[in-house]
This record gives sequence, structure tokens and C-alpha cells, in this order.
Amino acid sequence: MSMPKALNPIALELGPFTIYWYGLIILTGALIGLWFANKEAEKNKMPEDTIINLMLWAFPIAILSARLYYVIFQWDNYSQNLGDIIKIWEGGIAIHGALIGGTVAAIIYAKKKNLSFWILADIVAPSLLLAQAIGRWGNFMNQEAHGGPVSRMFLEKLKVPDFIITQMYINGQYFQPTFLYESLWNVAGFVILIIIRNSKLKKGELFLSYVVWYSTGRFFIEGLRTDSLMLTDNLRMAQVISVFLFILAIMIIWFRRSIVKNNK
Repeated sequence: MSMPKALNPIALELGPFTIYWYGLIILTGALIGLWFANKEAEKNKMPEDTIINLMLWAFPIAILSARLYYVIFQWDNYSQNLGDIIKIWEGGIAIHGALIGGTVAAIIYAKKKNLSFWILADIVAPSLLLAQAIGRWGNFMNQEAHGGPVSRMFLEKLKVPDFIITQMYINGQYFQPTFLYESLWNVAGFVILIIIRNSKLKKGELFLSYVVWYSTGRFFIEGLRTDSLMLTDNLRMAQVISVFLFILAIMIIWFRRSIVKNNK
């Protein structure tokens, strides 16, 4: 009986250059998110090319901060192989690092352009979830960000396509497709944000709703994963950050609605 054969993580080889599906999928997610956010910016009558310029400013910083975040929590490995730090195409970026770096970059950009950060954040919030949903398939191609071992029958009961089941067969064992759980969670969040974005929300609350939604799903899905970045032997960093961001977002919404009288 032949064993399931995983998909090739390499998309294309051009002489000395190797293009990985991981990077292509991340980039595709970012570009689709950019297109969607740009359309929303036009509806909000933002200055032309605002979102494109923001992307050019924030995306590289987000990727660098995502890699730095990952390397810091895997320093025992990278300290012995410093050359591997730049091998971002092999995987190893943390979405929380990207969100931190991207948010800081967006705040600075908004201040330099004399724009409202909260309006910008609301415009890009659905696009962030959409890009993250697509980006998780890069983890799929690298056979990473998966959960613990399960049986093939377990995966078949989930009604997932055979190509996903095959890709979840790693080193003689099937694993939970937690990348898929998070991708679907993000798609659901994207749809919800699109539905509620025209409701009676204050500036910034769509973005804060994104933080609440993503943090909730990430907390529970992270508990299933086997490759978590650990704060201590018992604390998963992504879960700690998710709880912190969830509470922070709720507190900001409460504070701004209860105390600060802002225009919508």
C-alpha cells in the first residue's frame, strides 16, 4: 500500500532562484486584501492611493516584525544557526508579530498623512481577516501550523477533501488541520465584518471587532496546535497575547462608548 504523497512546497525553480508556495500564497493574500481595502477606501472618499501607500509602508514592517517575533521565541534554535534567520520562505512568521508591527506602522503613517488611524483601521479590518484566511494555506503547503495526531477516520469525518487529508500525513502520522480551522474562522469573521460595517459603530469599532473575533478563535485553535511558541513551559504565547488583545479591545470599546463622546 503506497503512502500518501505530500504536495511540493516549491512552486517554481529558475536557475539559482527557488520560489515557494508559502511566499506566493502570503503575497496573494496580501494583494487580495489590498484590492478589497482600496475599494472600501474609495467608498469612504479617502485620498487616492492611501491604502496602496499604507501597504508599501506597513507590509514590509509587518513581515519583518512577524519574523523577529518568531525568531525571538525560537532563539535557542536560531542562535545555533544564524543563517537560518533570513530563510523566511521556509516558514516561521508569527501573525501577532505582524499585527503589532503593522499597527505601529499604520499609526505612524496616519499621523504623517494627517489621517484618522481609526478610520484607516476600520477600512482594512475585513481585508486583514481575508488575507489571513488565504495566508494560512501557505502553512498548509509547508505542512505546518497543524494540530496533534489523529486517525484518517477522524479527518474523513470532518468531510475535508482528500488533498487536505493527504497533506496532513506527516512522517507516518495524520494530524489535525488547524490551519484549516483558522482559515475558516477568518472567512466567517470577514463575512461578519462586512455585514456589520454599515451598522451604528463608532470609528475604530470595526477594527476592534476584528481584534475580538480573531483573538477568540486563535485562543481556542492555538490550544490544538503542536508547534506553539511558548512563553513558559505551560503558557502558549499566542494564547496569552489573544487574551490580552481581547480584553484590551473590549475595554477600549467600553471606554470610548461610556466616557468619550466621539462622533461616529
